[in-house]
This record gives sequence, structure tokens and C-alpha cells, in this order.
Amino acid sequence: MSLAPRAVLVHRRTEYEELLARHGTHGQAAFFLSSRGRSIDEVHRRHERTHQALRQVAAAVPLTWRSSRVERADLDRFLFAPEDVVVVIGQDGLVANTAKYLRGQPVVGIDTDPGYNPGVLVRHRCADAAALLRAATAAGSRTEELTMVEAVADDTQRLLALNEIYLGSPGHQTARYRLGSDGDNGPDEAQASSGVLVGTGTGATGWLRSLWQERGSPTQLPAPCERRLLWFVREAWPSPTTGTTKVAGELERGQALQLTVESDRIVVFGDGMEGDALELTRGQSVRLGIAATSLHLVT
Repeated sequence: MSLAPRAVLVHRRTEYEELLARHGTHGQAAFFLSSRGRSIDEVHRRHERTHQALRQVAAAVPLTWRSSRVERADLDRFLFAPEDVVVVIGQDGLVANTAKYLRGQPVVGIDTDPGYNPGVLVRHRCADAAALLRAATAAGSRTEELTMVEAVADDTQRLLALNEIYLGSPGHQTARYRLGSDGDNGPDEAQASSGVLVGTGTGATGWLRSLWQERGSPTQLPAPCERRLLWFVREAWPSPTTGTTKVAGELERGQALQLTVESDRIVVFGDGMEGDALELTRGQSVRLGIAATSLHLVT
């Protein structure tokens, strides 16, 4: 007998909760903010709106379903199941943080603070939760399949990201490596830079776009569902032993960018989650390309 669906509510600690954890009491947190020209009142109101949204979405879960909650800091230890419907309650970035741990489960994005968040990935309101949960499990449900980027190391370590994957020195110093991509003419290039960024169409609203704009790249940014990636090398340094001819490009289905480490250590992390990174040492290699899995965002 198949299991009933499980609604997994993903959230993160609010700024107010982080302030209390750091300062101990509401009064001390208020004093800390006031010393920096801020009021705790708006911070507390956003906290209340977030918890009201959590209560409202939890109440919308059908009685025949199972349900669970997971905080952002615990995502890497949470076991998602194939029958899950994942409800991300918060900011757009929380959807990206969650995506790397999923394997095709439908995702509903609930905006807890309309007008404060851009709403690119958290497109819905709390009042729509019941209808969205039913739609997520219905045959022919409407979802967008957002392209993801994947890094696979030579020791089988694997990392997924929705926006972008960054490779570089853990101390944000100079990283040394050899770089090449499928279809290149000639050998891989030795480089020294502040890192390499490989991004998707979803990431084209953030970090990837800033690099694309800075370079004045003639290559069109990919759309979120387009099976195409862009990559950029950040601040490549020319020297007698390092080059700067391979500093940008695009990857289509079946193509990959390969990097071989020539520093003592390089980290590879996705969507800004540096605490959940792959670590590569001298001589190791990693390939980056379009992931086989996509994020299934319920529309």
C-alpha cells in the first residue's frame, strides 16, 4: 500500500530569533538595534508574520496527509522521501537552499512577507496553500522544471545547486587550477584567480547576472527552464605560468567544464551555502554541467 503524501514545511530562523539567541532577551536585542539606528518593532512584526504563515500553512495540510517541519540549518541532515510535497515558507533564497537536497519532489513557495521579498521563487500566499497542496499531487499538475547545475568530483562527491556553484579558495585568496571545457581546442589552461562561477537561468537574477553585466558579455542569459549554463572566471591573473584566455563560456546539455586543482585546497559550494561544501585537494578534478534533476516548482 502506498504511503499518504507528506507535507514538509521548510523554514528558517527569523532575524528576531537570531537576535534573541545572540543577546538573550528582547530588551537587550532592542538596545543593540537602537545603537545602530534600527527599531526592533519591524523585526518583531516580520517574525510574527512568519510564524503566522507557518501556522496557516500547517492548518491547510489535508487531514489524511502526514506532515513534518525542517529548519534551514538542518536541511543537510533531513531525509526527504519520494512522496513528499515540499512547502518552502519564507524567502526566495530558501527555495534555492532546499533545492539541492531534492530529487524531483514538487515544491510550493510561500511568501511570508509580500513586498519585502522579490517573489521570484516564493510566488504564492498563505491563503493559497490548501489548493496548492492538492494541485501538487494531482495528475497533470502544473510545474516549472527549473534547470540546476551539478558538480561531480573524481572521488564521486556530488553537489547540486539551483542558482550557481562557486569554486575557489576557502579563504577567498588566489585559487590555482587548470581549466578546460568540452569542445575546447587545445590543452587546459593553468589559471590563478579568485574563483570560478557556473550559474543557471534562475541564478541569472543574482550573482551570475552581476558578472555577466560587469563583463559586458554578448552571450544571452539563460531562462530558468532553459537547459543552458553560463560560467565566468573571477579576476584571472596573467603571469608567465598562468593564462586568461578561458574566462567565460556557456554549457549546453552533455557539455561540462573541468577544473583540476593545483592549490592545496579548493572548496566547491552552491547557492551561498559555504558550510555545506565539497573540499578538493591538489591533483583532484571536478566536472560541472547541467544536472539530470530539476527543481519542480508548483505554479
